[in-house]
Amino acid sequence: MEFTAGGRLEVRITRADVGKRVSVRYVTDAGDQGGKFTDAVGVLTSWDDGVLLITRRTGETVRIAESTLVAGKVVPAAPARRRGPATSFEELARTTARGWQPVESEALGGWTLRAAGGFTRRANSVLPLGDPGLPLDQALARVRDWYGKRDLPAYVQTATGAEGTQELLCADLERHGWRSEVSAEVRVGGLAPIGDLDADVSRVRLARSVDDAWLRRYNRSGVVGPHVLSVLSSGPSVWFASVPGTEDIPAAIGRCVVDGRWAGFMAVEVDPAQRRQGLATAVMAALARQALGEGASAAWLQVEAENDAARSLYEGMGFAVHHHYHHYRATEA
Repeated sequence: MEFTAGGRLEVRITRADVGKRVSVRYVTDAGDQGGKFTDAVGVLTSWDDGVLLITRRTGETVRIAESTLVAGKVVPAAPARRRGPATSFEELARTTARGWQPVESEALGGWTLRAAGGFTRRANSVLPLGDPGLPLDQALARVRDWYGKRDLPAYVQTATGAEGTQELLCADLERHGWRSEVSAEVRVGGLAPIGDLDADVSRVRLARSVDDAWLRRYNRSGVVGPHVLSVLSSGPSVWFASVPGTEDIPAAIGRCVVDGRWAGFMAVEVDPAQRRQGLATAVMAALARQALGEGASAAWLQVEAENDAARSLYEGMGFAVHHHYHHYRATEA
């Protein structure tokens, strides 16, 4: 990381660069040895009262005292991607939303308020792809009221880590007392390599609709209501995969939504007693081949940041992180 100009370290950022992606070097653990240098790269979300806030790609916020800065510069909005299909954040956000649709929705300017009886945060959160048409405090009050009338917690889904993502909105939500609860990666990859995986797909059954057996693997407790079936069945072209198991519960399941060039993979689950037998790979390969037959060429999926096993599996299939998303929840007013 090069900060020098003519052999000197320079701070070449100002408060006017809030909202831009920056790279800074600062001193930590100052002591007799003069402290050590630490680097941070991300979006400069604020510079107030002598403190800089930088939001990293993962959504983590770094607080840096202005007095500790030794170098800084503006850098390109997002690093060049080396693998996976090219796509913008907005295209991918709209595609993923079509693959997991709420039971009801309402527009608030460029925001979409979504609800599905509390089934998953994705279907019960605001998708803010534009200006709400109101000052933020008024928009958030409208959001609280809308979800309150449905006896649901108020969530806003945001994204970080790619060109056009919402680091500034994340910082604004935190200033208004909203807190991030869950973060996940949105990954993309080529579809053909998934279809070409060496996997035994002969046991995988594909269906257009979800059945009770599939649901028993997906939802192991409680009665599945119509709101759950509505979300699971939503999307342009939906497929459900299952590998027969024992006692009318599949050994593995998966879901795929084909939408133009995109195939989205969701709900890939395997019986814990039958893991490491290639069942998840077989489900993915079978669904990918179906999607290829419908003309898709690119793949996406979402995986929680702490799910190391799933992240490793998808990394091996060629999926690369495009951006991260976060669900911010309103604290008690």
